[in-house]
Parts: sequence; structure tokens; C-alpha cells
Amino acid sequence: MPRNSFVQMSKLHNVRGRIYYISSNKKQENLYAVYETTDRKFWTELAKCNQAEFKKSGTEGKCIEAREIIIALPESFVDYSPDGLLKYMTDKFKNRYGVDCIAALHHNKRKTNYHIHLIFAERNYLDEPIEKIATRNMFYDEKGNHVRTKKEILDENGHIRKRCKVIKKGEVYERQIFTIKDKRFKQENFLDEVKEYYTDLMNGLVKDEKEKLAVFKRGDVYLATKKIGKNNPKEQAIKNSNDMVKAWNKTVDQALVTGITREEIITVKKEQVVDKVQQSIKERGHDRTFLFMILFNAVEFLEKLIREFILKLELRKEKKDVVVFSDHIQEQPVKKETFVPKRVAEPKEEKPAIPPRPKAPASLLKWNQMLEANDRLKKQNQAIFKVESDRNDVYMELAKCTGIFKAGKRKKLQEEYDNLTEKVDNMKSRLKKIVQEYGYKTVDEFYRLYNNASSDYYD
Repeated sequence: MPRNSFVQMSKLHNVRGRIYYISSNKKQENLYAVYETTDRKFWTELAKCNQAEFKKSGTEGKCIEAREIIIALPESFVDYSPDGLLKYMTDKFKNRYGVDCIAALHHNKRKTNYHIHLIFAERNYLDEPIEKIATRNMFYDEKGNHVRTKKEILDENGHIRKRCKVIKKGEVYERQIFTIKDKRFKQENFLDEVKEYYTDLMNGLVKDEKEKLAVFKRGDVYLATKKIGKNNPKEQAIKNSNDMVKAWNKTVDQALVTGITREEIITVKKEQVVDKVQQSIKERGHDRTFLFMILFNAVEFLEKLIREFILKLELRKEKKDVVVFSDHIQEQPVKKETFVPKRVAEPKEEKPAIPPRPKAPASLLKWNQMLEANDRLKKQNQAIFKVESDRNDVYMELAKCTGIFKAGKRKKLQEEYDNLTEKVDNMKSRLKKIVQEYGYKTVDEFYRLYNNASSDYYD
């Protein structure tokens, strides 16, 4: 199965400092190449422009001087020329979005993560600078604020205070050399678009099909795990929440096989995960302890939904199997034979020609394989449900097992419960492996194609 591509974007509040960090051999142990589409002076002027505009706007927070994208590359890309690879990936961005960039190609210290840092501007140079000329003397205080009179920038002795300035009539008091910020880079779907674009680019360069990447879709039924950086103080908390994310994804597979629609699953995901996480962040900030509990409860909610769905299916099946017999069997009257005169056979009309057999749509080329895969998934799901039922029985017995003298029995029941939980987890993992044996990435992908093919088959 292809792994998901990793493309991350961040806002830069000190673009010149960041450029020095990613492009300096003193700061980077494994720096292979640096590529720039413009000179360094551009970034200094860009930073000044953004700071001036930010100050003028009166907005709270920090000024965004530029943005940075980190692109993780397949390890086989080390076989390409570093300079050529970096130039190719950077020029593609510049040509697509029309902004200047500076990029660096790195390995991490352990040489397990080959990646590109790409810094891009949100503004371009104007074709012609816009200059504003002072129509009278203009006065600015130490903070750069415009004041009305000269008296406001004088000291006790009548001299102009340090860092205050006077712009005389006829001089340029404001010079604009950049365009306004491109709004595309603020849009919510911009990063998704970049991920799609670079994933396609990288897939076009890989030599082995197994190295091809996929894009994780945020609005889908599954959840994404979070990458754990080196020396991250929240490593254990992130690992715990990642484990619950995996549990959610496996339970989603089980829900899809059971017959719960992806629309229902997305609704559960929104109500039980997305909305609750947003509320938790508002109230408590980014605390991963609460994220773990939210995910834990969401998995339990989805498992309950699956159990209820299976029980409903079993009840329907039982109703269909019930046959009602009448208490009395009535004798059927014997029909008397009556004489019917024979008719003279009329000449037969010629039957119309049978039209050619319809050509099956492309979606049905693997129909028999799909039926086989679906049958295996259903059988695996029935086995999971049986083990889950056994686990629930053990849980109920464990809950009732209280008292000082039942410690040994409780320990035995707890071990049995833990073993069954591990078994269920492994059996759920098997659902994904089954569809991968038939060439599908996920259970969700399989059922989307299966449902389309099923519709075409019955048509």
C-alpha cells in the first residue's frame, strides 16, 4: 500500500533568520543544495514591507513575512542530482503560483528523512514603484508614527529627539514596491492543493511503483496520525493519541464491512471527534490527554453503532425465516374436465432478431474478484463480532467480580479480557490486508468501487 505524502506549511515571522538557518552549512549537518529564484535583497525588502503593512493595519499578533513548505521525498530520490532535483521542484512551484522562492535540500541527522524546505513570498515586485510625495513637512516620532507638529518631536532644548525624523515638502515619504498579498495562500484548501500537486510530481519521478505516494483526505472517514519529531516533550501523549487514531481507522473498516454508510461514519466523525476536539481546544488549549479521551469515546460510540446494526440485521433475517402454517388444511375441490374444441393453428409470426449482448462497463471487469473479496470481508467481520461478544461477556463477569477474596479470579478475567482485546485488534487489521491482496488501498476505497460496480451489474 502506498504511504501518505507529507507536505507541511508554516508561517514565518522572521524570514531572513529562517533563510539563514535552512541554507547555512553551519546550521545544517546534511545540506545538499540551495536554490534561489531571486537575490537575498528581495527578502530583506519583503520583510520591511510586511512589517510596515502589519503595523499600519493595527492587527494584533505577529507579522507573517513569508511562508514555508516542507516536502518529504521518497528515499530513492537520493539517486537524482541534488541541484537538479531541487531546481525542478522549486521552479514548478514558482511557475504554478508566480512567486519567488528559496529552497534547500536536507537530510535529518540520522539520514532517514530526505526533504525540501521551500520558502515562498506572498507578494511580488510591482512593475513600477508607487511613490507618495509630501505636500508639506511631515514629522515622525521614535516609533515611526506620524505626528502633526514639529513640537511633538522636540526635546526640552528644542532639538529633534533621536530616532525622530522630518520629511521635507517635495520628498518621498512612502514608497511601495510590492503588490498586495496573494489571497490564495490564505485559503483553507491551498495546502491540500499543494499536497496533490507535489504528490503527482513525485509519483512521476519514482522508479518503483511501490514507492508511489497517496494524499490523505482530511474530510474522509479516516483520521491521520501525527508525526512525532525528535526530542518532542509530548512524545508519549502523541503516541497514545496516535494509537487511538489507528483504533478508530480499524473500527471504520469494520463499520464499512458491516454495511454502515460512509456518510453515517463521516457524521459520527464530525459529531464525536471534530466538534468535540474544537470545543476542547477552545476550553483547554491543545491538551493531548483530552484528545485521547475524545478518540477513545468515539471508538466506543462507533463500536456500539456496529453492534446495534448487526443485531438489527439478525432480527430482520429471523423474521424472513419465520414460516406461518395454517391450523386447518382445506380440501381443494376437484376440477371437472370440460370439452374444448381444438382451434386451427394460425401461421406463426417470425420472432424479431435478438439484439447483441450488452457490453459490460469497465467497472465490472473485476466483478468476480470483488464478490470474492466482499465474501471474505463479511466472514472476517462475523468472526470479529463473535470474539467481541465473548469479550463483552468477560467484561460483564469482570464487573460483577468484586470483593477481597476474588482477586485471583479478577486477575484471570482481566488477562482473558486483554487477550481478547488484542485478538479483536489483530482481526480488524486483517480487514485492510484482505482488500490490499486484491489491489485496493483501503476498505473505504474497495467499497466505493464495489458499490458502483454493484449498481452497474444490476443495471
